Amino acid sequence: MAALLPSWAWVSGLTVAATAAVVALAVQADHGPRPTTPAAHTRPTASASPTPSTAPTPSGPPALPEASGVGRRIVYSVGAHRVWLVDATGQPSRTFPVWAGTVDPKPGRYSITARTAATVGSDGVKVEHIVYFTAVSGVNIGFSNALDGSSPPPANGAQTGGIRLHKEDGAALWSFGDYGTKVSVVE
Repeated sequence: MAALLPSWAWVSGLTVAATAAVVALAVQADHGPRPTTPAAHTRPTASASPTPSTAPTPSGPPALPEASGVGRRIVYSVGAHRVWLVDATGQPSRTFPVWAGTVDPKPGRYSITARTAATVGSDGVKVEHIVYFTAVSGVNIGFSNALDGSSPPPANGAQTGGIRLHKEDGAALWSFGDYGTKVSVVE
């Protein structure tokens, strides 16, 4: 009959074998063959490789549109549905997406002409932080946010000039835009 090994020898042997297996798998994963094209059903995964990823990385919020004016201003892009709050040095201090009304302002330079703390919008929604800067065919155009923070429902054929913001963005725009603050509307 074969002699039995002491328990410490079994534990040591298993530890050495497990360590060797982990090292072998790590080397294979790092230096093994890589497919040239991923299979259709695979998903990208994180890599332990020190090689930098060639996948594109998110570039952050869109850049301030060129030719949007100079100095301290609010920039509104009709096509991008986005607002930038630009400080006196010409650098955006904040940018955020918006929901446009059914009536768009024409590209150009405006200034804030009226401010209302709270009212009911033309769509029947209670709004706050209303900052008006122009009118188009009798429809007042301005920025506001719903009191409950919701996005606007579809207009159902009504002409609305409210450019709605998230609640926290509405508060930021209200603080930034006083009477006379420049508003630049771009495509």
